Amino acid sequence: MALFTFKLPDIGEGIAQAEIVGWHVKVGDRVEEDQPIADMMTDKATVEMESPVAGTVVRLAGEPGDQISIGAMLVEIEVEGEAAAAPPPSVETIEAEVPGETVVGGATETPLPSREGPGMGGEHSEPFVAAVEEPASPAPTPNPSLEGRGIVSAEPILASPAVRARAKELGVDLSQVKPAGDHIRHSDLDAYLLYGQGQGYRPAGRSAKRADEQVKVIGMRRRIAENMAASKRHIPHFTYVEEIDVTALEELREQLNANRGDRPKLTMLPLLIVALCKALPDFPMLNARYDDEAGVVTRHGSVHLGMATQTDAGLMVPVIRDAQDRNVWQLATEIRRLAEAARSGKAKSEELSGSTLTLTSLGPLGGIATTPVINRPEVAIIGPNRVIERPVFKGKEIVAAKLMNLSISCDHRVVDGWDAASFVQAVRKLLEAPAFLFVD
Repeated sequence: MALFTFKLPDIGEGIAQAEIVGWHVKVGDRVEEDQPIADMMTDKATVEMESPVAGTVVRLAGEPGDQISIGAMLVEIEVEGEAAAAPPPSVETIEAEVPGETVVGGATETPLPSREGPGMGGEHSEPFVAAVEEPASPAPTPNPSLEGRGIVSAEPILASPAVRARAKELGVDLSQVKPAGDHIRHSDLDAYLLYGQGQGYRPAGRSAKRADEQVKVIGMRRRIAENMAASKRHIPHFTYVEEIDVTALEELREQLNANRGDRPKLTMLPLLIVALCKALPDFPMLNARYDDEAGVVTRHGSVHLGMATQTDAGLMVPVIRDAQDRNVWQLATEIRRLAEAARSGKAKSEELSGSTLTLTSLGPLGGIATTPVINRPEVAIIGPNRVIERPVFKGKEIVAAKLMNLSISCDHRVVDGWDAASFVQAVRKLLEAPAFLFVD
């Protein structure tokens, strides 16, 4: 018998250390070659580490939340025969691991990025981010309570890795848990623990009692916390909100969807992005990034638009490259692709960085107004709110109109209030007379 020392490999250019997000094994466990042993998180992505050998785990490097340097011991494994302590090959391909399905949210780093941000939705509009097709159903999960009789449950158990790990620690059979939605969440697990198989049912007016719970802030949640704290600590924010009549824009959107053929269904978002791209050339100070340490503001000629998207792991910001060169249908297709990649954990690191301006929306949750937090080092973030129908004066007549508030937060070190207000007014003119979106 010999000890094999698995050292943390180089998992990305310029990466000096990584954070332990979670272990798939514990001391004493038997592991096979290529079996997942740990999730490690860098500034750009979460990587699943696999064992290069088969054997028994005798030592782990630390607890979730600890930082491990590249080349340092991650796991020691007892193997049969002689084993070298050389590090395994470098990991060349990295994919961000973001389990579960979620709604569109506010801005943050992504990575995903800040958590706050307004939304658009409600009775007269649709969520800003196009709906993502449901992923293929996983293979049926065996029901441990039926295995003794040679029976396997025909229904797949849909739950995030975090929920599965918690259920395993509690000794709960997830096949016995009844989800309130389309997959099992922590709240469903809590209800099962409180009420058993009849979970969710209690006398009217009675609230469920829950035990106190301490949650360690690690992984994506810690990155979000650090980024948001840095953004608020370094950037003097100011927010401007304007009301926009989108009655004509909504009518145009309905007409385009009625004649879209096999193209994706349009939400309000692609039309808003076109308006932003058409207005930005006159306001270059908004499509910029500020390196406050070097004292340099880079005004970008291309619009690389961050699209804040919420996942179970936290908010991420996939980036629409060269948004100014895409039409509404191309934008709708790219929005759908990026949102699906972020939610399924297949977004590449280059798709989660390099944005020059961020758009944030709470989708169907709506909101009257918001003060979104800037996605540092950008200098502005835009948040559309929900569309509502209200009576307004048109001359001496009172008519029904569809109205939406548009919020913008800016870095006051770089952007003046006059510039921010003027930009929003330029966007307002385009949205209220949407024919100008399609003319040069």
